[in-house]
Order: sequence, then structure tokens, then C-alpha cells
Amino acid sequence: MFTDFDFGVVLSSLPYLFGTGMVFTLTLTALAASGGIILGTIIAMMRLSGITALALPAKIYVNFMRSLPLVLVIFWFYFLVPYIGQWMTGASRPISVGAFTSALVTFTLFEAAFFSEIMRAGIQAIPKGQTAAAQAIGLTYGQTMRTVILPQAFRNMLPLLLTQTIVLFQDTSLVYVISLTDFLGAASKVAQRDGRLVEMYLFAAAVYLVICITASTLVRRLQRRVAIIR
Repeated sequence: MFTDFDFGVVLSSLPYLFGTGMVFTLTLTALAASGGIILGTIIAMMRLSGITALALPAKIYVNFMRSLPLVLVIFWFYFLVPYIGQWMTGASRPISVGAFTSALVTFTLFEAAFFSEIMRAGIQAIPKGQTAAAQAIGLTYGQTMRTVILPQAFRNMLPLLLTQTIVLFQDTSLVYVISLTDFLGAASKVAQRDGRLVEMYLFAAAVYLVICITASTLVRRLQRRVAIIR
């Protein structure tokens, strides 16, 4: 079975695999993680605000997103957002939304639901006495969150946020359903073109394995360091 392996096709395709595919994957991961953490933090604060008009929609959003397969959400945004944009703007035809923009919006909104739960746990882990002390010196709710609670919550939850980002990195391979070329998509195109499916998919699996194990190891080291600081 392994006698006719030809890894020369892998070597010749490295510039395309990493220059196009991996760059796309890392770009989408970084942008979606950044947007997801920011939006997730806002959603977490809404859920903890004690204001029903804010907490209830945030809770529904989180539960709704976490109950759906990501690939289904990708399809929704890619095919429905142009028509929603048409309805909202009153345009004569569907609004053009690029595949990358659609993927970025989808991953950001989807991951925000997961990041929000991580941040909510981090905020709740901060002793309530700190909030009371901040209010006692005249800080508003927004000032308390921005200067006292969130910096500590981010530090405490950083390992979990990075772990979720690793999951996001893996999930970006689903963009193949809207014909975007991520790392796995690039490997698949080369495999189909040259008829070397086994070699290319083994190489893609090895790359994902190395990246994810390395990242997970760094996260565990960071977690121990944070625990010592605490």
C-alpha cells in the first residue's frame, strides 16, 4: 500500500498549501477569534447585567447558537444574508456579500456564543467584594467592569479563550462548503488534481496535528503560569 507513495507532490505544493491555504486559515482564525472575544464579552456583560431586557436576548442568542451545527450557520449566512440585506435596504436585488465576509461574520457570531460563556465564568469568578469596593469609591458599572473586573477575568480565562481559538482553527476547514480555499481545501484541490489523495490528506492531518498539539502545550504552560500568579 505504501510502496507507491509520492510525497514529491506534497513538496511541490508547499508554496500553495501554506502561502494560500494556511494564510487564509490563520487570517480567518485570528479575525474571528478577535471579533468573537469582543462580542462574547459584551454578551457576557449583558447576561450579568441583571436587566431582563438585556439578559434575556443574550441568553436566547447563546443557547440558540450553541444548539446549531456550525456548517448549517455557514449556509444560512452565505445564502440568506444577501436577501436580508435586500429587505433591510430596499434594494431591487440581493446584496452582494463575498464568501470571505460571509465566513468571517458567521464564525465571529457563532464563536461569540462560546466565548461569552467563558467570559461569563471568568467574571463570576472574581470576588463580589471587588465590585462592591469599586462602587464604594464611586465607579459606575461600566468603569468597574473596564478597570477592575474585565482585566482580571481576561487573565484568568486566557487559557480557555486560547483553547477555544484552537477549536476555531480546526473548524475553519468547514469553509469548503462555500468554496473558500483554506489549508484543508488547498490540500484537497491538489489531491484531486494529481490523484494523490492519501499523501495530501495524510500531510494535512500531520500539519493540523502538529499545530494543535504545539498550541495546546503552550496553553497548558500558560495555564500553570497564570495559576502561580493567582
